[in-house]
Amino acid sequence: MDFQAIVIGAGHAGIEAGLVLSRLGFSTLLVTQNLDTIGRMSCNPAVGGLAKGNMVREIDALGGEMGKLIDATMIQFRILNRSRGPAVQAPRAQADKKAYEIRAKQTLENQKNLTLFMDTVTELLLNTRADRVLGVRTQRGKEFRAEVVVLTTGTFLAGKLFIGETVVEGGRLAEPSAWGLDRQLRELGFKVGRMKTGTPARVHRDSLDFSKMEEQFGDEDIIPFSFSGATLNKDRLSCYITWTNAATHQVLLNNMHRSPLYSGKIVGLGPRYCPSIEDKVKKFADKERHQVFVEPEGAGTKEMYLNGISTSMPEDVQEAMIHTIPGLEKAVIMRPGYAVEYDYLDPTQLYPSLETKRIQNLFTAGQTNGTSGYEEAAGQGLIAGINAARKLQNLPAFVLSRSEAYIGVLIDDLVTLGTEEPYRMFTSRAEHRLNLRHDNCDLRLYKKGREIGLHSDEVWERFLEKTRRMDEVQHLLATRRLKAEEVQFHPTLSRHAGRRLIEALRDPEISMGDLVFVENELEKTPSEWLRQIELDVKYEGYIDKQERNVEKFRRLENLGIPLDFDYRGLAGLSREAVEKLEKIRPLSVGQASRISGLRSSDLALLLTAVARRSNQSA
Repeated sequence: MDFQAIVIGAGHAGIEAGLVLSRLGFSTLLVTQNLDTIGRMSCNPAVGGLAKGNMVREIDALGGEMGKLIDATMIQFRILNRSRGPAVQAPRAQADKKAYEIRAKQTLENQKNLTLFMDTVTELLLNTRADRVLGVRTQRGKEFRAEVVVLTTGTFLAGKLFIGETVVEGGRLAEPSAWGLDRQLRELGFKVGRMKTGTPARVHRDSLDFSKMEEQFGDEDIIPFSFSGATLNKDRLSCYITWTNAATHQVLLNNMHRSPLYSGKIVGLGPRYCPSIEDKVKKFADKERHQVFVEPEGAGTKEMYLNGISTSMPEDVQEAMIHTIPGLEKAVIMRPGYAVEYDYLDPTQLYPSLETKRIQNLFTAGQTNGTSGYEEAAGQGLIAGINAARKLQNLPAFVLSRSEAYIGVLIDDLVTLGTEEPYRMFTSRAEHRLNLRHDNCDLRLYKKGREIGLHSDEVWERFLEKTRRMDEVQHLLATRRLKAEEVQFHPTLSRHAGRRLIEALRDPEISMGDLVFVENELEKTPSEWLRQIELDVKYEGYIDKQERNVEKFRRLENLGIPLDFDYRGLAGLSREAVEKLEKIRPLSVGQASRISGLRSSDLALLLTAVARRSNQSA
């Protein structure tokens, strides 16, 4: 059977890619090893967090699905870093793990133009020159043809699991690895590496003593990840915090020789910012304790996730270690922690569209590209799906810049700098993070989602209604003046008598809530919209400065470099620069400027040559 598009894998990247292609009208086949594990949360049963929550809302603003899935299945919600500045605040939600999977599968099953099929893809079908993908062959010998293919294999490509001395094949515990593509990709000349990630043990809720832990409540007011306008009224489950101690660390130190991480069995690099507990104890010997978040895996299960003590130690060591932690002394382990090592593609082999440079019409996304996290995977899956669709439409690639979205930062970092360890998104990676707040994702990206074709008329009209109302509020703030008699009993507002509301709002001691006290018209606007306007007003000086920097950045980004640019023919360019530029093949001078080790003199030569060529062709 022939399709227009094929997506390999149904994790968080595959879900987004499959939905985008089918929603844009293309007959799409999504092939996965197990239809019962679609959207599975292999590790932490949560979505969002610092920078990650921003990406989930960006995905939604562009027309993706992750925000809707977590809104429908969350069991706790929190805004992180409320006490800090808006640029580093972010939403995070604990998910009902099984409900999330069920919701994801239902969404795919109900999607027009999308066919689900359970099998393992073992080979890409290529043209005679092996430079263009034509389809796939599966383990059971079935062949499917398609014009574009999106590869999202997660941790399954040549995956191996490690629990102490036990080493078995697998992409997740009790789930088989995917073999065949790993060999073919190497034979085709792709640079393939190994990465490692891990997960902690899950324990039975009834075996825990919560009186020895600190209860962590969710926020009362839930802000949906999706901009769809849904109101969320959900039962909330608590999480809990406890700590490791000297006894915990001693158990690990006494058994470090049994760790596959330190015995040499694991060769792939793990995530630097999410190390295993044995890594923490070894590398941070001066720390007396490490935080452990005890989190429910769902409303319908007794399993609890021990966030913070990911491990691949033998099971007897895991049990002894866990039993030293307050509240976990009698914990019953239901699933052991383990490490998984898997193949990934060096992402510098991709264009910013996530199409591979070596094979036309083959796109890759998610952990296949060296990232860590559901949100990073979903963001890539969305962009890969959009660009696979645009390839079918003979349209230019859709590329988000670093100044437009965290997703743009993520992909630019990957394809320009590459990665040798699982890449995780942080606010510190974004130069323009004050503009990339989680609350303004729709204002930044909704129009792009509409232009791509992923927002219906109803959704678009609702967005326009919001922008119209926000314009009205901003006009009100700019024109309405405070009267002395209406603020005489309000100590902070009284000093702004006679001034415009917007001037009063710039005062750090005054909030939008204070203005609602004197202007009833503001009460007609949702609090989340008012908060968005307030942040724009309070930080307008910083935002204006950042906007000027963004404009300079855009000038470089808009100065495109043709794919056939002859770097070797550019006199004066260093040999190292030529090698790096030919490897990355940057699409703009801005991207070239971010290539590691490129000298300023080389960049100046390139800038001059590209500008001259641009002027000649104008």
